[in-house]
Amino acid sequence: MHDLLKVSFGFHTVELQKLNGYDNVNYLVETDRGRYIFKTYPYTAETFDLVQAETEFLHALQKRFFGRIPEPVPFEDGNYVKLLEFDGQKLIGRLLTFLDGKFMGDQNPSKPMYWSLGFFLAELDLELGKQKSYLFQSRKWEWDIQYLELVQKYLEDIPSINDRNTVRFFFLQFEENVRPHLSGLRKSFIYNDANEWNILIRDNQDLALIDFGDLTYGPLIQEVAVAMTYAAYDKTDYLGYAVELLKGYNSVIPLEEKELDLLYYLIAARLCISVCNSAHAKKTDPENTYVSVSEENAWKMLYGWLRINPIEAENRFRSELGFGSRKVPSLEESLAYRNQYLSSILSVSYSKPIKMEGAAFQYMYDAYGNTLLDAYNNIPHVGHSHPKVVEAGQRQMAKLNTNTRYLYDILPAYAEKLLAKFPPSLNRVFFVNSGSAASDLAIRMAKWHTKREAIMVMEHGYHGNTQISIDISDYKFSNPKGQGQKENILKACLPDTFRGHFTENNGIAGRAYGEEAIQQMQMYSQPIAAFITEPIVGCGGQVPLANGYLEALYPAIRKLGGLCISDEVQTGFGRIGDHFWGFQQYGIVPDMVVLGKPMGNGHPMGAVVCTKEIAESFEKGVEFFSSFGGNPVSCAIGLAVLEVIEEEGLQENAKKVGDYYKSLLEALQKKYDCIGDVRGSGLFLGVDLVKSGTKEEDPQLAKLIKNELRERNILISTDGPKDSVLKTKPPLVFTKDNALQVVEEMDNILKRII
Repeated sequence: MHDLLKVSFGFHTVELQKLNGYDNVNYLVETDRGRYIFKTYPYTAETFDLVQAETEFLHALQKRFFGRIPEPVPFEDGNYVKLLEFDGQKLIGRLLTFLDGKFMGDQNPSKPMYWSLGFFLAELDLELGKQKSYLFQSRKWEWDIQYLELVQKYLEDIPSINDRNTVRFFFLQFEENVRPHLSGLRKSFIYNDANEWNILIRDNQDLALIDFGDLTYGPLIQEVAVAMTYAAYDKTDYLGYAVELLKGYNSVIPLEEKELDLLYYLIAARLCISVCNSAHAKKTDPENTYVSVSEENAWKMLYGWLRINPIEAENRFRSELGFGSRKVPSLEESLAYRNQYLSSILSVSYSKPIKMEGAAFQYMYDAYGNTLLDAYNNIPHVGHSHPKVVEAGQRQMAKLNTNTRYLYDILPAYAEKLLAKFPPSLNRVFFVNSGSAASDLAIRMAKWHTKREAIMVMEHGYHGNTQISIDISDYKFSNPKGQGQKENILKACLPDTFRGHFTENNGIAGRAYGEEAIQQMQMYSQPIAAFITEPIVGCGGQVPLANGYLEALYPAIRKLGGLCISDEVQTGFGRIGDHFWGFQQYGIVPDMVVLGKPMGNGHPMGAVVCTKEIAESFEKGVEFFSSFGGNPVSCAIGLAVLEVIEEEGLQENAKKVGDYYKSLLEALQKKYDCIGDVRGSGLFLGVDLVKSGTKEEDPQLAKLIKNELRERNILISTDGPKDSVLKTKPPLVFTKDNALQVVEEMDNILKRII
């Protein structure tokens, strides 16, 4: 290489230092005429033409930016780009002037420096916009945000499934929020790579740029998005540093509102491009450490970006440039609009309702720019807007959606996958559209199978909103406004070892509660068709059934000819951590299981799982048919949910995070005697609030904490007979950091009011 450079450029002395590079090899060249950068590229005709075109751009920019960008240096024959033979390889070579300065990545730049960078990039883009190159205009490649789809093939190179799905989420957001608007954006030639290792800071504080290899023809706002990404990704205040660069750019090239509306998603897309390319490069060239130099910061910011409401970012960008935040109807106006068409019996949560706009995994975004940590909603079981679930529904909806009177393989495929999660005796499934419909169907099937009408239910139990579901829900029929308990309904006492009359939860209390229930059945005027309960009674205040209770009761029910039904709408699909289904923690197997909410991650699904004998008995009655139960779209979504639970280890996460969460709450209980009990398992927990020194419920304190947490952008709720139990049942992607945040804020609230 030394001799080649001497001959090619007429140097008398040459010293070389190999430099880091992404997909080419570069050298720092010390010569008798000064320092230079020699860049080499593996030869292809396309690469040669691109390097030649880039060189022409550098020539054109010299008049305006001489000394602040590299200048091409000719070979002895007058060419600036040449095909060379070196060590038996064909290489493309060119020489550039060396620029003095310190890399921004080695400095700690102030915010004004980022303003200056924005200003510089805008000036550069004005000059670039005067150039012409059909080659660059037709170029499509993997570092160009407008062609985000090109890096999707690298998704599988990302080792962590959780990381992959985070990237998939932002891919979906790009398709939804950016792709439809790309054709309407201003386009120009742009530098496209203002990262901290391409920017030099001089002694006089002016800036210089090296490496024009990412030059492209794309949306002007893309230049801003790329630069803002690298300005922010190693900071904690992402928006604070990014907007300085934005303001600097805007001072030269005023930005349009429609460009600012896309900026949040363009920044996310650049981060996705970075981590995808890094993952692929690490796989194909593990020795090249340069390719992953920014990877850690990119991942950190990508997860941090999830915690920023897109509306907050958009409003910040708009306000900084003088456009002002977007106008949104007030809460009062939104509530009035709702009540104009809906009954007020459809209640809203919290003293100050929330107007929701979007959500991602364990975060929810309101219409005013706030990000709320969701420690409450168990319906988005694997996370809000989970990309695998969304994509499954979209693909199937575009292909086929019909009813179960036709044959389509995704129905038995989903049934097979779902039933594989159950004990062998539970091997038949009936699909419906909600947990309520499933409860209704389960009771109908039980009555038909046993030829009986009476149902034993659990005190404070809740099973849905159909008439039959209300008939079996003590939470509803015993409400002061409820219909009252029907003659064919027998209510068992809640086996509560905290507030009940048997309190030793070592099996003794459970068996005693079980004996009580057995005696009730034996003395009841009608034979029992079935007994239905949740493994952890949610509306009772997240109360687990006492150990030994179901073990004593189930055999007795069967001996008397009844069926045992477990309502797993809230506790199923791995939520309790130790087991996939709530009934498994008690070492028993029901005859029927009711499913709902989480099975579709928010898509309306429900099911009854039962034995072959019960199914065959039901087949002798009137035909069962559900227009939408088991439709192809629901089955595709249901399959995706099961796959995500397995791939991401969400049952294990519920166990790990849930145990940690519970330990934090138990530590808080030792600190404050207003916490009477902490109970539940996995990510299905309850905190029973009491008046100090007693077991008397304190609903006012529960309400206060719930609403105080809401003001701190944390969502939990209250439940229990007197609404005195804080309940937390977040999406299973909840993290230990999330749990710590909830408990620390609870601690702050209690410190202030106790």
